Amino acid sequence: MVTSSQTQRVDVEALLIEVADVLNTTLDLDTLLQRVAEVVKRVIDYEIFSILLLNERAQELRFRFQIGHLPEVVERIRVKVGEGVTGRAVKERRTVLVDDVSKETHYIEAVPRVRSELAVPLITKNKVIGVIDLEAREPSYFKDEHARLLAIIGSRIAVSIENARLYTRVARQARTLELLTEISRELTSILNLDQLFKRITDLVVKLIDYQMFSILLLDEKKEKLVHRFSVRFKENVQIKHDIPCGSGLVGAAVTERRTILVPDVSKDHRYIKVNPETRSELCVPLIYKDNVLGVLDLEHTRRGYFNEDHVRVMSTLAAQIAIAIENATLYEKLAGEERRLERDLAMAREVQLHLLPPTCPSLPNAELAARYNPAHAIGGDMYDFPDYKFPRTCITVGDVSGKGAPAALYGALVSGIIRSLAHQEPSPAQLLSGVNRALNQRRLDANYVVLCCALWDDAKKTMCVANSGLPRPIHCRNGHAHMIESAGLPLGMFEDAAYDETTIHAHPGDVFVFLSDGIIDSSNARDEQFGRARVEHVIVKNATGTAQQIVDAIFDAANTFSEGMEVFDDQTVVVLKVK
Repeated sequence: MVTSSQTQRVDVEALLIEVADVLNTTLDLDTLLQRVAEVVKRVIDYEIFSILLLNERAQELRFRFQIGHLPEVVERIRVKVGEGVTGRAVKERRTVLVDDVSKETHYIEAVPRVRSELAVPLITKNKVIGVIDLEAREPSYFKDEHARLLAIIGSRIAVSIENARLYTRVARQARTLELLTEISRELTSILNLDQLFKRITDLVVKLIDYQMFSILLLDEKKEKLVHRFSVRFKENVQIKHDIPCGSGLVGAAVTERRTILVPDVSKDHRYIKVNPETRSELCVPLIYKDNVLGVLDLEHTRRGYFNEDHVRVMSTLAAQIAIAIENATLYEKLAGEERRLERDLAMAREVQLHLLPPTCPSLPNAELAARYNPAHAIGGDMYDFPDYKFPRTCITVGDVSGKGAPAALYGALVSGIIRSLAHQEPSPAQLLSGVNRALNQRRLDANYVVLCCALWDDAKKTMCVANSGLPRPIHCRNGHAHMIESAGLPLGMFEDAAYDETTIHAHPGDVFVFLSDGIIDSSNARDEQFGRARVEHVIVKNATGTAQQIVDAIFDAANTFSEGMEVFDDQTVVVLKVK
């Protein structure tokens, strides 16, 4: 023990130097508090030691470091400012030395059989941040000299603790921001809702070590919150308890459009007792473009577990989660619409194929073959053999403006008109004029059809052709191919359009080819077109084959030329070969 004032002064100086060395070597709060305890131990041979820090919002002291206390007691005890020895030291901003706590009216027992206690407030920048508390089982164990020495080093300890807390806070904020950036980047890449919900629960626990977590979304009518994903003590659970909008803490977060933080749910009348273990709860609304989508619900078995830092972090993250949920929801809706559209297109393709002739007519003096390849699931090309009495056979090949479903529907309309006129067995030019009239009566802006109509007389072996804009048919005879000069305006655009006819007297071996521009316009990787010259070359080369062989040869040549490039326009070929 100190015996002279000079020795005392030297001891104090040595103590201050040692304290400075200890406090200046680390910014890690846990390490700092451990070293503070060790320094104090060399000055005061304590048995029970603790450092409690002040929570300004709650105005209560909470254990931050302790020696000699039971962990469960430390976890539970909260000391209000002004209560007990430590609370008095903070409120009165002075050292409190109690020789016999049994005589203290407001003493709070944390350790059994304690008799004496010494509490020194930690003050920096005129603000109390906590208290150092020493306890002993002997009465009058602590002396005035202990109180003086602890008070001297207390201010220096307070500065170091505040610096360490600031460093810890800044470092934690930096890690949190980094983690938030990582989470946001990852969440926006997940477009499956179930996978997204699972990943959200995995990532949120990196920010807040919750015990219970739920994602609730508003139903389509925005009348109730539906549990979409829930975790209880790290186990996924199914919760079918829907909550009416406005009920409970989660409902309040939605209706008030703000984060709800409840330190003790037993004291909040809004709480719905779904989990008996819950003591504190944090509810964060999910808002996207001013629309509330749902709420994130975090729960813990400890009272006062969630704090304002949690509120700030989750409010920031909730905005990103809302975007991710909205994106995934829209994607799933679009995917569902796409699946429905694919089913509809498959059905439409089947219907369209049924509109095409199942077989080509069988003729005594000629053979017919046809092939159709849509660029999409359904297309705008069409061909047909309207019913005419033998020996005449009508051939129609058309190409509707546009692609896909609209073109297919317009094509179906044209097919219906052709079949309705066929019973009158008009000439090719009359048929085109009739279709043109009907389409102009039902005019659709920017919709038209180019159609070639040919009438084959199997007895006379004549081919009569009228055309309204389809690529001109090809006639091949004796190894020479040439165009049939037949052209005209598209149908459905001009009411007074007139059409001419060209008649050819056929010879055995003659080949007539009717085709859409999808064959001629086929392109390769060098953006070169297949072209009419190549079509004619293929026809001449294969003219001795059957009608079907000629059709297949044209398609094969066009596909080979395209070198695997995607077909961008419907392709149709009809061939008549004279026997």
